[in-house]
Amino acid sequence: MPSSSEAPPPAGPLDTTPKSGPRRFLSGSVGRNLGLVVALLLLVIVGAVTAPDTFLTVSNTLTILRQASILGVVAIGMTLVITAGGIDLSVGSVLGLASVVATLAAIQDLADQLHWIVMIVMALLVGVAAGLINGIVIAYGRVVAFMATLAMLIAARGLAEVLAERRTLQVRDRELINFLNADLIGVDMLIWIFAIVAVLGWVILNRTTFGRRTVAIGGNREAARLAGINVKRHTMWLYAISGLCAGIAAIMYLGRTTAGTSTHGTLLELDAIAAVVVGGTLLVGGRGTVTGTVFGVLIFTTLTNVFVQNNLNSSIQAVVKGVIIVVAVLLQQRFAKPTGRAT
Repeated sequence: MPSSSEAPPPAGPLDTTPKSGPRRFLSGSVGRNLGLVVALLLLVIVGAVTAPDTFLTVSNTLTILRQASILGVVAIGMTLVITAGGIDLSVGSVLGLASVVATLAAIQDLADQLHWIVMIVMALLVGVAAGLINGIVIAYGRVVAFMATLAMLIAARGLAEVLAERRTLQVRDRELINFLNADLIGVDMLIWIFAIVAVLGWVILNRTTFGRRTVAIGGNREAARLAGINVKRHTMWLYAISGLCAGIAAIMYLGRTTAGTSTHGTLLELDAIAAVVVGGTLLVGGRGTVTGTVFGVLIFTTLTNVFVQNNLNSSIQAVVKGVIIVVAVLLQQRFAKPTGRAT
């Protein structure tokens, strides 16, 4: 029988050129983290030179860590989502909604009758519920993550405004405020919460099957499905974790501001994404680093502190942040590829 098939086109030459030593080092986890450490140290040196009397004090160091804590908790959840090739634009709005629900009069009355932990539970439930809705719409509704979480961003902020009637809801229970502002061996409770979430995030991503599946889905979604991973269910739980982190951050906001309002967390999602990208997690997925995210958060927070210490224009600070983000993305394109690694 005559053959009607066409010969396949010749395959192009494979790029087997080995990476040079410096490039291989920079593309590895040690090189990336070392670069972040150097960047952070340079900021510390600049702060110490420009504000020698105030920058290197213990009080200012704790202030930097305290300011980094809320952004850091949100960024840890964002790291897991981006590692899997997703994005979550709704975390700031979910944070605001959780803070409002936790401080509603009915919830605070119930907390007065039982315990202030009721307010914490409600904030966490709101965060998880919003995350689950995101995950279900994205995984089972097959809606693009950008659009699904953008819709949640708008809806959660609007619902928060409706529930709060555009008012600021004060926290009446002083025991909750005292707990969230307590010192443990001289370190604020908010910093401890950030540290615990960061450690848990690192363990999940690096030492569990869940973390390995997260990296695999980000590296190649179809290959992960063929390998037996329930990609849809896993994606749903990833967004639930991101929502949970937003709920935790809402509780931390209550401790810092002693109030719940729909404006809490405004644009926080952008800062979280920036910290994750600067930390070395690939936006396309396939590689994530909780350690890098922590450094990314500290870099941005330290930069803000340096500007505040020197009374510099906040507009210039925004420009510098933008430059840092662009440089980080360019370095990712130059040295980094999705290698299925978590650090």
